[in-house]
Amino acid sequence: MSHRPFPGRRSVLRGSLAASAALTLPTALGAAPAFALSGRPKAGWGVQAGDVTAHSGLVWVRSDRPARMIVETAATESFRNPRRWEGPLLGADTDFTGTTSLRGLPAGEQIHYRVLLADPDDPRRTGEPVTGTFRTTPLGRRRGVRFLWSGDLAGQGWGINPDFGGYTIYNAMAKLDPDFFICSGDNIYADGPISATQALPDGSTWRNITTEEKSKVAETLAEYRGNFRYNLLDENLKRFNAQVPSIIQWDDHEVRNNWYPGEVIASSDTRYTEKSIDVLAARARRAFSEYFPISTLAPGDKNGRVYRVMRHGPLLDVFVLDMRTYRNANSPDNQTVDPQGILGAEQLEWLKRELARSRAVWKVIAADMPLGLVVPDPMESKPNFEAVAQGDPGAPLGRELQIAELLRFIKHRKITGTVWLTADVHHTSAQHYQPSRAAFTDFEPFWEFVSGPLNAGAFPANALDNTFGPERVFVKAPTTPNVSPAGGYQFFGEVDIDGDSGELTVRLREQDGTVLFTQVLQPGRVGQ
Repeated sequence: MSHRPFPGRRSVLRGSLAASAALTLPTALGAAPAFALSGRPKAGWGVQAGDVTAHSGLVWVRSDRPARMIVETAATESFRNPRRWEGPLLGADTDFTGTTSLRGLPAGEQIHYRVLLADPDDPRRTGEPVTGTFRTTPLGRRRGVRFLWSGDLAGQGWGINPDFGGYTIYNAMAKLDPDFFICSGDNIYADGPISATQALPDGSTWRNITTEEKSKVAETLAEYRGNFRYNLLDENLKRFNAQVPSIIQWDDHEVRNNWYPGEVIASSDTRYTEKSIDVLAARARRAFSEYFPISTLAPGDKNGRVYRVMRHGPLLDVFVLDMRTYRNANSPDNQTVDPQGILGAEQLEWLKRELARSRAVWKVIAADMPLGLVVPDPMESKPNFEAVAQGDPGAPLGRELQIAELLRFIKHRKITGTVWLTADVHHTSAQHYQPSRAAFTDFEPFWEFVSGPLNAGAFPANALDNTFGPERVFVKAPTTPNVSPAGGYQFFGEVDIDGDSGELTVRLREQDGTVLFTQVLQPGRVGQ
């Protein structure tokens, strides 16, 4: 493998979060900024970089009070001859968060950055700088590409446990020094309150850090914002964010379990006083756009979107899907005509168009839900379904019709190197889809890899639907539902693309980084 990490990447992070050391108490970070605080602005929630390209990247920060965001970049961690970028004024309208776009960066280089927060009334008064680093995308292929993916954080009431070390899986991921990380959705569990303790099967107690916003289901904008802030109480995650840029997508738990547009929450769910999912989703989307650096989505931008393509040189294009915003209602999903499906007509056409345009060796489709795994909707009283498959092994029906159209398009346009990555189901597995096993046969074979959760309850493997002929080649999942992180079954996936041969290697890893399964794919093939 010709991929080589840059020297000094980890050393630049030593002390980078020192400014937040005094703000580790959840009551301090979970509360709204206090305008009467003396001193200088602080960035106790760390920094993040996202949607990095060959010549650009986004840098995110949150202040504890009104401040001007300033970013400095340099080629070395000593910050000799830095380049200065003046960012936005951070205020209450964005919950004191902000993102600065860095453009004109050199390709294929390690970029060191530091964020300063300046008093808006006296720019000379700046807080302690918080530093981070990322690599811009190379223009050539020699260096190769390594990235990770997973999803599902702080679910089922399993939050930040200081006795457990917090979100330790991020330390194992950081050791691999990836070029970027894809979070496949469920970045928060807005519908999952976190209590101070939970009982474990062995009689011991799981202890959570708690905040006011995580004490109930999120309904207000402030509560959704507090859910995103909660995860940034974890030092492991903050260190990871400062080292590894992200590509973020969302799924259901950013709003409410299994939500779909137009849904009205049943009166029997007394946790919610606001019953309109569209109202809740708008608030959640606002908070989501404030707390992540996403190139196609900004706070207050009603035309923004989550789906996008991120190009990583000649070896890789990543197609980030949004299988939540444009879907039809969850139903028995057995209709014979379904133009809306799970993607919506416009996103489907976008995906087909961008796949056809791609000249990358590998086209990774980052989906927030699996294709052939049956995911029921337990929120409904009737047998409705949440993902694509509905358990009928015959010809495509419902949302499967849209996926069949896409798979047919990939085959007939002879689009090579497609690989599907997803999370959502809280176990890890590898499925190979083969037309010779399928009811629908007009497609080329392909692989789908599942990983997660990062820190949430683990669940048994879902049943397979044979419409597209999946074979589960590997799976690791518990036999009982909602196994805590203390019980294991926390997972992430790694993709390594060799710059010389173009081979793509997928490794499914567990919480400490142990490799569970490896699959090597060859470049230049329509199906394999």
